[in-house]
Amino acid sequence: MLLYDSNARTVRETDIRKPEENEVAWIPFIGEPTEEIERLLTETFHCHPLIVEDCIKRNQRAKLDKYDIHLLLTFFHVNKDMSTVEIEHVIGPNYVITVCSREIDWMKETASEFLRSADYMEFSGGILYRLLDRCADHYANVVDKVDNVLDGFERAIFHNPHVRIAEEVFRLKRRMHHLRRIFGDEKVALGQLTHQQFPYSRQEADVYFIDIYDHISRVLDSIDTFRDSITSLLDLQINMKSDRMNEIMKTLTIISSIFLPLTFLVGLYGMNFHYMPELKWKFGYPAVWVVMLLVAGGLWWYYKRKKWL
Repeated sequence: MLLYDSNARTVRETDIRKPEENEVAWIPFIGEPTEEIERLLTETFHCHPLIVEDCIKRNQRAKLDKYDIHLLLTFFHVNKDMSTVEIEHVIGPNYVITVCSREIDWMKETASEFLRSADYMEFSGGILYRLLDRCADHYANVVDKVDNVLDGFERAIFHNPHVRIAEEVFRLKRRMHHLRRIFGDEKVALGQLTHQQFPYSRQEADVYFIDIYDHISRVLDSIDTFRDSITSLLDLQINMKSDRMNEIMKTLTIISSIFLPLTFLVGLYGMNFHYMPELKWKFGYPAVWVVMLLVAGGLWWYYKRKKWL
């Protein structure tokens, strides 16, 4: 764990223990066995049984729960593949306990910041803000990735309306729905982190939590826009397929209408009557060809003039 000494104004790494009155600590339980987490939360920090249960099971929605001397904040990290990692923050009078199933890059970066600058660890609210701010900053990567994926889908549809992307689009839509629910719950939880309701913070720190709140609000707006774009994307593909089919049907109809009079002429002169005009005429065969070419050319010119081609 990282321990801040308010008298010496220094930060150092030390074994896990409950900090003294003049100390503030960040205790990360990263990838620890459930038995060890349960023991430390119960015996060392005397957490409420419901807090211990939530930290062990880690199957919660984003939320903020208040107990006698502790607060439990559930937040989520979003990976590059848009899967999520649940993170539990237990906030005490002079410590923040972070429980996570695996190491995350921004946690290492935050630990380095705590070691470089002691100002971040003067009180529990400052530690929590830094952790949440780092987590929320990575949400921008999710927004950029989804934007690029949707742009690729649009290009693929314009290039080939029959491209098979429906399964990927619906999978992305389900992920957007999942992330929308998570970010919405996180926004509600952050709305409760004010100086009046968060006793282990300072009034001047409220503006920093408001900044994270605004950041998540912008991400939520982007997610809502993406969800609308996904629906529009499917409608676009359906409409482009319909337009392509209409063009094909129009072309086939025009070809059929050109060959219809030619079929009539061929059928007329293909009858086997003995007394038939032009039957024994020397130039009958080339004359029929000329007539058919004139009919076909006339129809083609007429369709071209009407801009049906």
